[in-house]
Amino acid sequence: MSVQAEGKSRRGGRGARRTMREDVREEMLPNITRGIPLMEPMSPEQVEKIDAASMDILENVGVVFRDEEAIRDWKAAGAGIRGGDRVHLDRDMVRELISTIPSDITLHARDPQKTVQLGGPKSIFIPMTGAPYLRDLDDVRRAPTLDDLAMFHKLAHMSPAMHSSAHHIVEPMDHAISHRHLRITYSSMKHSDKTFMGMTTSPKNAEDVLDMCEVLFGKDYLETHTVVTGNCNGNSPLVWDEVMLGAMRAFNRRNQPVLCSPFVLGGANTPASTAASVAQLNAEALSALAYTQVVRKGCPAIYGHYLSTVSMASGAPMAGTPEISLMNFMIGQMARYYDVPWRTSNTLGGAKTLDAQAGYESATTLMAVLMAGANYIWHSAGWNEAGMHCSVAKFMLDAEQCAMGHRMVQGIQWDDFDEALAAIPDIGPGGHYLGHPHTLEKFQQAFFMPKLFDNNAIEQWVADGSKDATTRALEAARGALSAYEEPTLDEGINEALLDYIARREREIPAEDALNDTY
Repeated sequence: MSVQAEGKSRRGGRGARRTMREDVREEMLPNITRGIPLMEPMSPEQVEKIDAASMDILENVGVVFRDEEAIRDWKAAGAGIRGGDRVHLDRDMVRELISTIPSDITLHARDPQKTVQLGGPKSIFIPMTGAPYLRDLDDVRRAPTLDDLAMFHKLAHMSPAMHSSAHHIVEPMDHAISHRHLRITYSSMKHSDKTFMGMTTSPKNAEDVLDMCEVLFGKDYLETHTVVTGNCNGNSPLVWDEVMLGAMRAFNRRNQPVLCSPFVLGGANTPASTAASVAQLNAEALSALAYTQVVRKGCPAIYGHYLSTVSMASGAPMAGTPEISLMNFMIGQMARYYDVPWRTSNTLGGAKTLDAQAGYESATTLMAVLMAGANYIWHSAGWNEAGMHCSVAKFMLDAEQCAMGHRMVQGIQWDDFDEALAAIPDIGPGGHYLGHPHTLEKFQQAFFMPKLFDNNAIEQWVADGSKDATTRALEAARGALSAYEEPTLDEGINEALLDYIARREREIPAEDALNDTY
């Protein structure tokens, strides 16, 4: 290649790279299909030791189910009941029940091209949910509105590595609590055609979500297709309450999965021991997983947890600690031992701003959950301040980090190995590959190029305005929102959803705003 031709090719390459960096309209990445080994620190004997300890807890200590219908269900299934609501589960019964849980799930999206799979080597990223505050496009911490929620759903839709629009990424404080689940579900459905989550804040709210799913997908569709996930938190240690169990039944009866999620604060509601905490968490998760099969045999379900450790100095939950990573590795092994999909939490942070603490905590957790082989990777974008706020800037940076993790977990690509090797004699000693045809053809795929990190020389960084990561991320968010195009929702379905919301808002008294369990 002549110097002149090489120069033209290199200028074209720079132009192509610049265009790629400026284009915010990217296709959603497919679900992760892991191509690297798992991190499994426990030996087979230690896995069985945790299993035996958990089964001992279920048989001898028992789990409280504070729900009359659940107690009736367990009695009919043959479980031992003591003290009115403490359920003692025989290990053989537990094993038989959980054996009917599907080992993988196909989660169908409004756009069939965005349908994803999870279980085994397949995983998906889901944004954070539940924040009562946000840090907005001006990085100001304030109470969110329904418009703010729509903004995050749009950003999730535009983020290639996010496979879901989740549900209440932030709480829309401008709507009555008793009506929020309707507006949250509609926003998830309208502003993105990816998969989404359903509210489980009460049994009736869960029923409303599922009714809306039937409007969106068709009544009979839910019987044979997974379209939504719900999350049900246990009250560690060893308690499941009426609200969560009622919501769980609502999802299970319509063949939709819930994340059976003990809410673990290691050292506070579990023993101050990594291994013993996992044994308790495992028992709690197994008891709920087993109950889903009592409700409906063969219904999909997900082994879940929310996992944090507690500072013994202040009592505050912590993120990114070594023990959290170790517990994720262990929980992954236990879920695979039972052959069920499992959920974890990602990019968690306790920092109050998008600072080094937030970055370190989130990066540590991201790497751990990827190496642990988690299938449903929740809270993957935006989480900070122990979940008290969702940061727009952190959402953008987390989403890009997840895209980077997506690339890493695929493993080493060998498809062009011989072609790339053939470039070495073309260049020879002392040359460079920047203008080589193989480089120009493969540069987009060869190495991940972050858009929100600055790797220029300091002189160029200063010339560009000395922008820090927060500034760049907020600019990227504004650019994405400017380029956002709403995925078309069938007009008849849209009207039916709005009619459903209007009817339910008439039926649900607004004065019940402080009690959404009505």
